[in-house]
Amino acid sequence: MNEPTRGAESPTQKSDAKPALLGIACGAGAALFWALGFVATRHGLKLGFTPPDLLMHRFLWSGIVFLPLVLRAGVSNLCGIGWGRGLVLMVLGGPVMSLISYTGFLFVPLGHGSVIQPSSATLGGLLFAAVFLGERVPPSRVLGAVAIIGGLVVIGAESIGHIGPHGVLGDLLFVLTGFMFAVFGTLLRHWRVNAFSAATVISVLSLALLPLYAASGGFARVASLGLGENALQALAQGILAGPAALYLFAFSIQTIGVARAAVFPATVPALTILAGWLILGEQPTALQAAGLVTVLAGFYLAQRQR
Repeated sequence: MNEPTRGAESPTQKSDAKPALLGIACGAGAALFWALGFVATRHGLKLGFTPPDLLMHRFLWSGIVFLPLVLRAGVSNLCGIGWGRGLVLMVLGGPVMSLISYTGFLFVPLGHGSVIQPSSATLGGLLFAAVFLGERVPPSRVLGAVAIIGGLVVIGAESIGHIGPHGVLGDLLFVLTGFMFAVFGTLLRHWRVNAFSAATVISVLSLALLPLYAASGGFARVASLGLGENALQALAQGILAGPAALYLFAFSIQTIGVARAAVFPATVPALTILAGWLILGEQPTALQAAGLVTVLAGFYLAQRQR
């Protein structure tokens, strides 16, 4: 028999590589959409939108689109997820987390939220994958986590020294939302929740908050800001940073695992800061840049396999 050519990939190896590449592509796409969502959030808040206004755009349109799908699949068990799990996922990856995140940008610059929240999500993803799911965390990922923490300390120092107590509060809000999203991702993996079902159920359940928003006069407030700006937020929040990114990230988790998928939020800080600089003119400070570089080094270590 002829020996197989050395270095050539077998059909099995090629077939195994395709799902992994697809998972990586989906994770990268989710990171890009989240970055654009961060930039749109900062732009909207500076223009006059409130956090509840952005929350409305985040979930109203997708909720309306997905409502017939949920009704057809069955309301009694929420597309097979169940009401208990659906409500938990709604809190951790839906309007509660988003509202806290939007509020954080009222206290700190774009460079803080765009670095701290994804970094905390990565740290939480590595931790929860090891503790609750039993996934192996190589030493390089532990070193990466230490580097990420170092970068967060640098950015936090700017809040303490230059922004003040409200800056520290803003940073802590982003730490909270990052860990909330890490728990969300871990539960998706643990419960084996279908990615599309998770996105649709969260969007539809969020429609329950619409009467409260309408009663507060929210629709009149956003109408005064113009059709163009509202269309921009509907696209950025309601499609890209909402169900599209959520679906891509959930699919990435199911394909390559929580620990590896947790790395993709790592690319969000650099993408957001670059886009914020180019689009909004928010140039990062020296401390923000130093913290970002440190965090990126940690992200590089965190995605290594050994």
